[in-house]
Amino acid sequence: MEHSVEYAHATGLLGSVWLLVAIPLVSAAILLLLGRRADRWGHWLGVASIGVTFALGLSYFFGLRNLENRSVELSLWDFIAVGDLHVDFGLLFDPLAAVFVLLITGVGFLIHVYAVGYMSHDAGRRRFFGFFNLFVAAMLLLVLGNNYVMLYVGWEGVGLASYLLISFWNDRPSAATAGKKAFLMNRVGDAGLAIAIFIMFATLGSTQFADVFNGASQLAGSTILILGLLLLLGAAGKSGQFPLQAWLPDAMEGPTPVSALIHAATMVTAGVYLIARSNPIFSLDPTLQTVVVSVGALTLLMGCIIGAAKDDIKRVLAWSTVSQIGYMFLGVGLGGGAYALAIIHLLAHGFFKANMFLGAGSVMHGMKDQVDIRRFGGLSKHMKITWITFGLGWLAIIGMWPFSGFFTKEPIIVAAFERDDWTAWLYGGAALLGAGLTAFYMTRLFVLTFHGPKRWTEDIDHPHESPPVMTVPLILLGLGSVAAGALMATPVADWLTPVLGGHGEAHEPVLSHTVITVLSLGLTVLGAGLAWVLFRNGTALQEQPAGPVVRAARRNLYTDAFNEAVFEKPGIFLTRALVFLDNRGIDGLVNALAAAVGGGSGRLRRLQTGFVRSYAMSMLTGAVLVVAAFLAVQLGWLA
Repeated sequence: MEHSVEYAHATGLLGSVWLLVAIPLVSAAILLLLGRRADRWGHWLGVASIGVTFALGLSYFFGLRNLENRSVELSLWDFIAVGDLHVDFGLLFDPLAAVFVLLITGVGFLIHVYAVGYMSHDAGRRRFFGFFNLFVAAMLLLVLGNNYVMLYVGWEGVGLASYLLISFWNDRPSAATAGKKAFLMNRVGDAGLAIAIFIMFATLGSTQFADVFNGASQLAGSTILILGLLLLLGAAGKSGQFPLQAWLPDAMEGPTPVSALIHAATMVTAGVYLIARSNPIFSLDPTLQTVVVSVGALTLLMGCIIGAAKDDIKRVLAWSTVSQIGYMFLGVGLGGGAYALAIIHLLAHGFFKANMFLGAGSVMHGMKDQVDIRRFGGLSKHMKITWITFGLGWLAIIGMWPFSGFFTKEPIIVAAFERDDWTAWLYGGAALLGAGLTAFYMTRLFVLTFHGPKRWTEDIDHPHESPPVMTVPLILLGLGSVAAGALMATPVADWLTPVLGGHGEAHEPVLSHTVITVLSLGLTVLGAGLAWVLFRNGTALQEQPAGPVVRAARRNLYTDAFNEAVFEKPGIFLTRALVFLDNRGIDGLVNALAAAVGGGSGRLRRLQTGFVRSYAMSMLTGAVLVVAAFLAVQLGWLA
């Protein structure tokens, strides 16, 4: 498939698109550098910066609509200029970037407003908003960069800011551990993305989107496959997809507004953005697309099964995010018109998932930070606004007609049934099963939290509704949960056509659209009804003996144990082996060599020994790299 990608130079109003990144970045710098002098007003500066950025994003969006090709590029300065490597500090504002800008700043603004009330009694609120603004600035750079290096700078900025936010309450060991876990697991995916960028430069001589996409069709099939798999590894890390999903539920240790921002509108959507942006690469290799679809289908089912066994309100929502991002990966893996379907579901998910996370924070606010849904019940009478808005999010995420999730998730299920071989049944069936399971575990969460008999602990006498600064964002997001899907489906698909292409050639689904819709709604009603029958009268307050499936779900389907056995323990063993060799084998060689070159004693001997050790280790490392490069060339991996 040939691609010819060109971008016009940004002029006029669109020439100031750099302000989208600069405003929240400057706000973050002010909040973090002024220190306590900004404590009294710093949170409002953080809110205002995102509000202004959203207003600018809207003006740029409407300005883009008036252009013929709807894509503009702005080169600010040379970021890297070494030999043949030239990387601009440049931005690209096109239909795909525009929808992400509006999602990040629009939903992000409501989350910032909510955080003013949620963090009102926290002594570090000003610092929190500084990190919040830094996170938004990094995410905006990620989606606005006009080359993979700029994307990577934003990618790493998001990783840093997420670490700071997840471990914000670092006096809690669980929060500090969760922050480190997220940071380290994301480094695995980031390494894949970095190597992919190296391969782009080595084979195409550029990392600019236009150059890469225009030249990708000239690459060997093996190079395309390796490049795509490395990009997928990076996407899986950021979006919490198998096998790098374990960090995402633990990120709930951060303040609830962090959970809403990371899991709804920003960080976890970065992987979907990366694959959608790289669609000219992924569309070249059907095998690569099948791998993406498989990762999405597997992860969406894992998230459903594990979420059904969790009792922490935020962790249930976290696993639902893992599952819903799986649907998005399923969409971008299917290719063609399904690229746009994934982005549409991503936008709708931003509304209803932010709504539900903030609703969970409202419940915690009224229940003295209790998170165990077995200790809730009957809250609909005491927190009516939270109950209604959370209920709208619940109906949206389970895909009930006419709420937004129905209009965005069901088309992905239909697209899965349009594959031209037996995998249509495999992936379509997985998507349908996920719909039923989603309805079950999300109804369980809703019923145990707001209905049935009260099961509160003795220290809670009267739960209360949150203040208006928290409930107003809930109401607005609740309205989005109702209408976003129906309003956005067709217009957004048409808007994204210049970037993601049209619907192209599609096969007839193995089941008719009507049958798929009936099955999807039927499984949704069945799952929700079963959960209502099982949990309408509450549940046991203590964990009960369970069968093998439930036990496995409670232990995250043993994925953590697998990572520990396959990656962590061998890594620890290798590290200890290297330390042993350094202390015994290499030191003996070093001492002998140092003596042979006439080493004396004292400082000179230590200098000679250190030099020989460093030289030996560098030679060993270099030899390994040379052998790896030789094998790659001989096998044609980098042809």
